[in-house]
Amino acid sequence: MAGVRPPVAATQTHEPDPYLEYLRQRWEEGEYTATVLHQEIVAKGYRGHYQRVKMAIAPLRRGLPIDTPRERPPSPRQVARWITTAPSRRGLHAAEALGRLLEHCPELDRTHDLVRQFAAMLDAHDAAPLTDWLRTGRDARLRRTAPVERRLHHLGTTPQSSR
Repeated sequence: MAGVRPPVAATQTHEPDPYLEYLRQRWEEGEYTATVLHQEIVAKGYRGHYQRVKMAIAPLRRGLPIDTPRERPPSPRQVARWITTAPSRRGLHAAEALGRLLEHCPELDRTHDLVRQFAAMLDAHDAAPLTDWLRTGRDARLRRTAPVERRLHHLGTTPQSSR
């Protein structure tokens, strides 16, 4: 296998991604042992753990094509940060990733809309739309808006408290 070399930029990396084509080729040649494959790419500059190689070739064991490098799913904390950050302050990556999430999750999309509406009220120092905002949240059947509404009612900040 002297003829197969990873790209120059792949030397001294902890990620197996630059070596995926090499791993696929070795698999097709009959080398199915993750330990051996790991040793081979270590000799070529890979500095990552054996477990990453084992995970990289797992699709091959199931008869699937080897995965191309992919993005790790965002954590709930990261998604919350994207939602609460003003759109004008989001980076391109965050804006694109959030857009993909909102396309696939209608409840998260509704939550995002409510958060942005609430932020607009805060930015404008205007509580007038609050009652409509609470009603929209209640009508959207989002679980987390009911406690907010109860607390605001208790504090006497919604029109319902004047009844």
